[in-house]
Parts: sequence; structure tokens; C-alpha cells
Amino acid sequence: MIRTRITELLGIKYPILQGGMVHIATYELASAVSNAGGLGTIGCGNYPAAWVREQILKMRELTDRPFAVNILLISPHVKDVLKAAVELKPKIVTLGAGIPRHELPMLKNAGIMVIPVVGSTKFASLVERLGADAVIAEGMESGGEIGDMSTMPLVPLVVDAVSIPVIAAGGIADGRGLLAALSLGAEAVQMGTRFVASKECTAHENMKQAIVRAVDRSTAITGAAIGSAVRALPNKLTSGFKELEAEYLCSDEKEKEAKRKKMIEFGMGATRKGLVEGDTEYGSMLAGQISSLIKEIKPVKNIIEDIMQQAEQIIKNKISGWV
Repeated sequence: MIRTRITELLGIKYPILQGGMVHIATYELASAVSNAGGLGTIGCGNYPAAWVREQILKMRELTDRPFAVNILLISPHVKDVLKAAVELKPKIVTLGAGIPRHELPMLKNAGIMVIPVVGSTKFASLVERLGADAVIAEGMESGGEIGDMSTMPLVPLVVDAVSIPVIAAGGIADGRGLLAALSLGAEAVQMGTRFVASKECTAHENMKQAIVRAVDRSTAITGAAIGSAVRALPNKLTSGFKELEAEYLCSDEKEKEAKRKKMIEFGMGATRKGLVEGDTEYGSMLAGQISSLIKEIKPVKNIIEDIMQQAEQIIKNKISGWV
């Protein structure tokens, strides 16, 4: 059994957290993860507070175990969602897409554990000073919006920069990834793409099968030219984005704003099309580089148990081999 400060702090059996993926990190998936011994997460995305309340209440009908609510600080409904969190008091809130100077202390004052997602040592140190209970150091291998550092250097740098526990995210899908993260000093991992390809995830079957079919180098990064890099499986949408980015980079200063708006309009609603509606051509099929390691859609319980068994077997084999 692998026990860390994170398993003790959050009250979970295994050092595995589920990411708050927009549209598809719903109570169905989150409750399955929590019931299997990990930490399930409801992803609020840009949904209104009423939706978040409903998700939390349904979650509590399906599990009595700890779970998290992921809140994006750039959401147009963030104030009302934060208010709902304070009232309903999930044990943990993870925060992303912004600097939580006011939001973090507010949640802490309500008795909620707060774990921000960070992409640099500077940000990690800042949220520690604000009172964060832990941080999720997310590398650019992950799906969706990404930073500019990979997991391997980011995690130990953050571990050295803060005294609170660090959770590694980005490029992790099996027991080998879990042990690698622990070796870097992390005390748990967060996985998104691996849980998308699960029986309980509400993602469209087309999305799940696209992950299973992925090979190495099967992801594309778009939006970096306008400071909003996103990783997804390649299709006509990503090809179109790359063409628009090339136009943007080649345009003069007077044209850049119009080109930027054109790119934003081109991607409007694409995430829902890909993840929920299963549009494999013009939908945004958000997925991490680890997709090519995922060969099967399985129940969450089996995913978590397989990861832990693989990790424990590696430990056993390596100890006997190194002595």
C-alpha cells in the first residue's frame, strides 16, 4: 500500500486524483473514482451555479467518500459557483485558470481544502503563501489548455519550491507513471485522459475510441500563437487552426487583432462538439500525449486497481533486482 501526505490529507485510499475535465468530469465519473479509492472531481467549466449544485448533490447520493470540485477562475459564473461551493462545502476545491488571491482565502475560511493547479515554481510559491493545502503541478503533456513546461522538470522544481504536498499531472496513465511521479517528489498523481477512456465517463464513444486508436505523436498543439495553447487529437479542426495561426503570424500589427478574433470564432463550441457530441472532424478532441498508452476502455475501478498493482509489482521487482 502506497501512503503519502496526500492520501492522509484527503482521506483517500490511493494517491490518484481525477482531473476536472470540462463537460465530462461529471458526478457519474467522479463518484466512480471516489468509490474506487481515488479522488473524483466535478469539473465546473463554464457551467452556472445551478448545474454545479445539482452535480454536488447527485455526487453525495452516490458516494460518502471525499471528492473535489474544480473551479475555473475565468468562468463567467465564477462568483456564483464559489458561493455555491461555500454553501455546500465539498471537502476539496481545485482551482485553475487564474491567480486566486481572493478566492483561495475565501474557500479556506469556509473550511474547504484548496488545491490550485500550477505551471511554475513562482505560482506554486504564491498559492502556498495564500494558504493552499497542496498544489497540482501540471506539465504540458496533458490534454486541454497547457503551459510551457513538461512534467519531468516541473514536478521536482515545484517540490523544491514549496513545503506543501505536490500532485503531478500530465503524461501519467499507468503504474509506471505513478512511480515516476513519486520518485520526482510528488505525493500523488492527477489523471485526465486515462479516465476519459473509462466506462463511467460521459464522453462520447467516438472520443473514447479516438484515444484508444491514438499512436505516439498523435496529439497537436494549437493556439500557442495567441497565448492559449491547447493539446488535442489531430483532425480538421486542428488543421484549420494551424492555417489560421500561420496567417496570424504572417500578418502585420493592424491585422493581428482581426486574425485573433477569427481564430477564437473558429473554435467556438468545439470542445463540446468533440467531447460530448463526438464530432471527430470539427470537434476539439482534448487528450494528452499519454493517449497512445491507453489500449482499452475499462471501468474506473479496474483502471485504478491495475495502476496500483503495476506500481506495487514494479517496486517488488526493482527492490529484489537492485539489492
